[in-house]
Amino acid sequence: MRSILWLGPVAVALAAASCAPATRGTPAPAPRAGAPGAAQAGAPAAGGAASAAGGPGGGAGASTPRAPRPYAQVITSRAKSDTGGITVHRVDERWFMELPDSLMGRDFLLVGRVAATPEDFGAYIPAGATVQERMVKWERQGDRAILRAVPTAAFADDSLPIARSIASNYLGAILAAFPVAAYGSDSSAVIDVTEFFGGDTPALSGLSQQQRDQYKVRRLDPSRSFINTMRSYPLNVEVRHTQTFEATAPPSDRTGGTVTLEMRESLVLLPRTPMRPRFADPRAGFFGVERINYGLDEQKAATENFISRWRLEPSDPAAYARGELVEPVKPIVYYIDPATPMQWRRYVREGVEQWNSAFEKAGFKNAVRAMDPPTAAEDPDWDPEDIRYSVVRWAASTTRNAQGPSTVDPRSGEIIESDIVWYHNHMRSYRNRLMIETGAANPDARSLNIPESLMGTTMREVITHEVGHALGLPHNMIASASFPVDSLRSVNFTRKYGVSATIMDYARQNYVAQPGDGLQPTDFIRRLGPFDDFIIEWGYRVFPQAATPEAERPILDRMLSTQSGPMAYRYLPQYLSGIDPRAQTEDLGDDPVGATTYAVANLRRVVPNLPAWTARAGEDDSDLTELYGETVGIWTLYMRHVTSVIGGMTVEPRTAVQPGAVYSPVARARQQRALAFLAENVVRTPEWLEPSAITQRTGTSPLANAQSAIVRDLLDARRLDRLSMSTEMSASAYSPAEYMADLHRAVWSSRAPDANLRGMQRTYVDRLGVLVNPPAPAPAMFGGEGGGAIPPLLAPVNVMRSDLPALARMELRNIRAEADRNAAATSGMQRAHWMDVSARVDEILDPTTRTAAR
Repeated sequence: MRSILWLGPVAVALAAASCAPATRGTPAPAPRAGAPGAAQAGAPAAGGAASAAGGPGGGAGASTPRAPRPYAQVITSRAKSDTGGITVHRVDERWFMELPDSLMGRDFLLVGRVAATPEDFGAYIPAGATVQERMVKWERQGDRAILRAVPTAAFADDSLPIARSIASNYLGAILAAFPVAAYGSDSSAVIDVTEFFGGDTPALSGLSQQQRDQYKVRRLDPSRSFINTMRSYPLNVEVRHTQTFEATAPPSDRTGGTVTLEMRESLVLLPRTPMRPRFADPRAGFFGVERINYGLDEQKAATENFISRWRLEPSDPAAYARGELVEPVKPIVYYIDPATPMQWRRYVREGVEQWNSAFEKAGFKNAVRAMDPPTAAEDPDWDPEDIRYSVVRWAASTTRNAQGPSTVDPRSGEIIESDIVWYHNHMRSYRNRLMIETGAANPDARSLNIPESLMGTTMREVITHEVGHALGLPHNMIASASFPVDSLRSVNFTRKYGVSATIMDYARQNYVAQPGDGLQPTDFIRRLGPFDDFIIEWGYRVFPQAATPEAERPILDRMLSTQSGPMAYRYLPQYLSGIDPRAQTEDLGDDPVGATTYAVANLRRVVPNLPAWTARAGEDDSDLTELYGETVGIWTLYMRHVTSVIGGMTVEPRTAVQPGAVYSPVARARQQRALAFLAENVVRTPEWLEPSAITQRTGTSPLANAQSAIVRDLLDARRLDRLSMSTEMSASAYSPAEYMADLHRAVWSSRAPDANLRGMQRTYVDRLGVLVNPPAPAPAMFGGEGGGAIPPLLAPVNVMRSDLPALARMELRNIRAEADRNAAATSGMQRAHWMDVSARVDEILDPTTRTAAR
């Protein structure tokens, strides 16, 4: 989750020549006599420049724009002005921007963020969330100022002839066109932006088209939409505005027929010279930006990928080159939201600053800092919405999550700003997970009121994880596979390494450790690991010996290629989670079956205690219902870790000159072991997970649905297709026919299945029906963390052109024959079930059977 902006000394220097010193609340100077564009005396007074052009920015159908007028007639003595890179003025109810001629053609970022939301607006759109972001530039066309989007998909140096073709084939959209209301003394263009920010401008809308459809929005009401504030700074303009939409199905207050939200638009001047980029490598986990560089000497349209990172430069280059730790010229600073409850501020601060140990590996000390915001007396202009400041926000929301978005310069990958979001209700997630996953061996987790020290430690690590995203790091789910499962039961090991080799893994707490292993409460929690040290050094170390980004590439390649040992850094993008069984969400250790065996042993201890651990005097059983439901969900997750072994492929990203296979099927014996585990723990109903002491109080159990969902996964077309692919890679691979025979024995061996198994068998038949009569193949997918096309391994399966329908038909015939035999030998519910199975098969193999029955 990400987005950003840099306001370092180089950018300030670039802007200094064209930006006046910032002052507040003073009238702007009148233009000198004879200023370009000055109109005749007697022109109308200020106001209405945009509306005279026919609406926001002078859109289609606009009347002839009014000619520019004298500056003093537009920016009158009533103006309240705020000077900066782009000076802004308020004259009565009109708002103006004054665009210096020196900024025409410069690259800006236009970032739209939600500043305040209505209730139930969306689980992942809190105040501060970015909803639109694009690079733009100002252009002058006669007496009009044009705001144009700048495409970032293609690039060539301006000195090359092909740059002309890029300009013709990658034309940016005109977002708005403004009549120049007046000219300032330095040829600056004064434009009226009242309707642009106050109206329903698509480039600034806080509602997506999906939300407009969802809330049944009719229109934006201009009488209830307006600009709240507009502030100017040396490198950015900050506009806060209110948007009110008429809607028949608003997210809250349904009878009000209204959606109102406040937006924050940041118009940010980018450095004239972009930060020196660092080339990405698919073996290294970084978010990035991508562009086609038509100027490269290659016989194709070649793509460049740069990692996203903050601009960190050593304050003492000579000492840095000698290997000494030095502070950066401009550290990465996060302010702690004043809304953060006092008891948790310490942990938020620690969560941010924990990254300093990793940055020391890259040669920087005190690279990351957490600060309290200044008081009004210290800085009356400080505003958490100002894009110059990165903030760890505390969101009053029932959402159970946290986010680490950032804003990035698309030309170089430079991270400019980020806002970490901690949702208040996320503590509920960790309270529940700690109880379910660690309560067997962790006494501090056996209550709905987790001790502050344990909850604070957990929160700290979540903040560190989210800051990792804001430093440019995506999830890295393969990291936990670096740890042997049994090492997670060792006090010395877990106290040093936690549960995974990186904080960027989705490995939250230790569900492997058993009672008696001796772990203390905080030993169960994840923490920074050796992968974090490596990747921060790879992405942020300055290489004085490399004069260009190209010269860095051999150094970076050696860092990745010369690693060895069990803790060698590895990365896989998240979209491969579940394909490579080493890279899975929420898993631990190097053996899914071994880890899940320990997890089940712990759950068997936890489940009987849930009524006592969740009981509170005077309260009903809603907490028990919630915790029990989540327990079954976590059990399902563990079983899916094992499921991923079947049809699994190990993926080892390599450069073209590195030997070895990229894709390799998981060994047959491991897949058969996984299936045997599932037969014992899923197909055979785990009655311990449905105790009457709980179901009599909750009134329901989600277990049967969970079991059926796992059977559905076992017959997923993509899994079967990977098994087919594996037979082409290896003669000893687990073939689809062999797997289906093993799965059949696991699911259909009982002549008298219990109710849960009967549901699984019906799901089994239904899934075979989907293979026989598949839907049309989905379109190919593209993209993922780091960009680029998704590999063929993840392409949608064209089932009709595969062997899967034939395999499914054969299996259905076998099931029908078996069902007919069982129906003849049983009675009551069992006989009804077998007759139903046979009829379902008939309907799949011969659809006319269904028509005739009707």
